[in-house]
Amino acid sequence: MSSESVRDQAADVAPRARATARAGRPAKSAPTIYDVAELAGVNPSTVSRALSQPGRINIKTEERIHAAAKTLNYRLNPMARALPTGRTSTLGLLLADITNPMIFGIVRGAEHAAAEQGYTLVIAESQESGEREASTAERIQPSVDGLILGTTRLSDTQIQQLAAHKPLVLINRDVDGVPSVLPDVTPGIDGALAHLESLGHRSIAYLSGPANSWMSGTRWASVLQQAVARGMNVVEIGPNIPTLDGGRAALTRVLASGVTAVVAYNDLMAIGLLRAAAEEGISVPERFSLVGFDDIFGSDFTTPALTTIRTPLARAGARAVRRALALVGGNIEVASSTDDDEKIETELVIRQSTGPAAH
Repeated sequence: MSSESVRDQAADVAPRARATARAGRPAKSAPTIYDVAELAGVNPSTVSRALSQPGRINIKTEERIHAAAKTLNYRLNPMARALPTGRTSTLGLLLADITNPMIFGIVRGAEHAAAEQGYTLVIAESQESGEREASTAERIQPSVDGLILGTTRLSDTQIQQLAAHKPLVLINRDVDGVPSVLPDVTPGIDGALAHLESLGHRSIAYLSGPANSWMSGTRWASVLQQAVARGMNVVEIGPNIPTLDGGRAALTRVLASGVTAVVAYNDLMAIGLLRAAAEEGISVPERFSLVGFDDIFGSDFTTPALTTIRTPLARAGARAVRRALALVGGNIEVASSTDDDEKIETELVIRQSTGPAAH
């Protein structure tokens, strides 16, 4: 073997030996892409392509790079990956109240859809505060490829301003010029009022949610329209906070209204109202029938089990992610389309909290 070949081999082995030795002892700092390149014997740019764009280089080289990254316990920083591509492979999901069980379905559906496309969700909560939501959205917006606002409390103008700077999709909210995912509340409410009418109810109350909740207003408008069409008396009680305490606090007003049935903005409020009635010795559905909304986990654990209007929340979360990614990819037509293969329709689930009207 020539002296030049020996020198070449030594030059190739030395960096690998140094990188291997570095991998075998406690590191003073996190490994970098240059360490991976040194151990694999390739350029840093080749490492970047192998880790962020699989299939773009020779398969054996790619396998060697992945092995080196594993040896060094190296993880590709999404912010670093964004430098050449302009993308971080992350989406921001902002929620009004992460403790509300109805959020679970949205998050599960969104997470599955994001993972299918190699994306990660960054989840944040506003605690029902529009001010907090606005500041959170502005803070995370530069670090994600797109935003999804679920149960947002922002004004139309604030939403449009956010959408002007980054791809944005709404869940349960309709704003001009911003793609949204809106469950169709009509089938579920129609089923609920038909069910109550068949039980002899002629006077009902809608227990509304927050004053700035677009979805609460939409549900109330549908209840009002369909109740009037059926010749039923209807009253709105609210606004209320959309929690167990909100439902509990509404009991006095429900009793004072004289209605025989209540449709609540969400299941949490319905359960709160149910608990308050039980504490006062008031029997449901003997005194008044009760219908919730969303069919959250645990809505059938109550006594009596809650009749509710089911919303396909996981489907809504998944669709929101798909539309956000379409926006990220520049496909405005797909992101804004309302012609979906599967309609997000609500449906009534009858349990034991509804019964014949009291006379």
